[in-house]
Amino acid sequence: MKLKVIGCGDAFGSGGRLNTCFYVNADPVRFLIDCGASSLPGLKKYGIHTQDIDAIVISHFHGDHYGGVPFVLLDAAVNGRSKKMQIISPAGGKQRIAALLNLLYPGTEVLEKLDLEFLEFRRDDLMDLGEWRLQAFDVLHTDKALPHGLRIQVSGKVIAYSGDTSWTDALFPLSENADLFICECNFFYTQVKGHMSYVELEKRLPEFSCKRMLLTHFDQEMLYRLDEVKVESLTEGMELLI
Repeated sequence: MKLKVIGCGDAFGSGGRLNTCFYVNADPVRFLIDCGASSLPGLKKYGIHTQDIDAIVISHFHGDHYGGVPFVLLDAAVNGRSKKMQIISPAGGKQRIAALLNLLYPGTEVLEKLDLEFLEFRRDDLMDLGEWRLQAFDVLHTDKALPHGLRIQVSGKVIAYSGDTSWTDALFPLSENADLFICECNFFYTQVKGHMSYVELEKRLPEFSCKRMLLTHFDQEMLYRLDEVKVESLTEGMELLI
């Protein structure tokens, strides 16, 4: 199984990085974890066609994590996609994406042209998706965005992803014995409600049981201080074999 980092930046494109988007190829299923506003250009940069995406999993409803979905769907429709695509999100995903499409491209009939299945996850429930399974955990971010961490079981491996969050002990069961844990770490020193700082995370590192942790979602403060960080970090274009 391979994970390609399409984007791993924050909401403001710090360091010129694209918004969050990870492409997982776990044949026979291929899916995106988050699809921020800049995801479609990133996917095309790395030669990933919308035909190569079976599902999109959305951690929460902020533009840098799901704002690219309308563009991916438009591209799929223009290119004559006929096979089903699943969109898996917190409650209300279909309504929010339909509203985005109407704002960005009034009069579009993309949702009618494509074979889309909208699914909603619920906290702690294990969602059986056939070739893979998904479990969502509550995390601490903007409440109205319905933030969740994601634990995905596929091809005998576990990928855990924090989504956007302040420190919460929920990160321990979320990432327990995971083969890969992608953890947001927006700041180095600064502590802001809804995001993590490295100095806060570093104190808890010995308590994690995951096999590998990589940090993501950096602001400029983190980018300046990466040489002081003792945990691996993501970069765009990185491909991880899990």
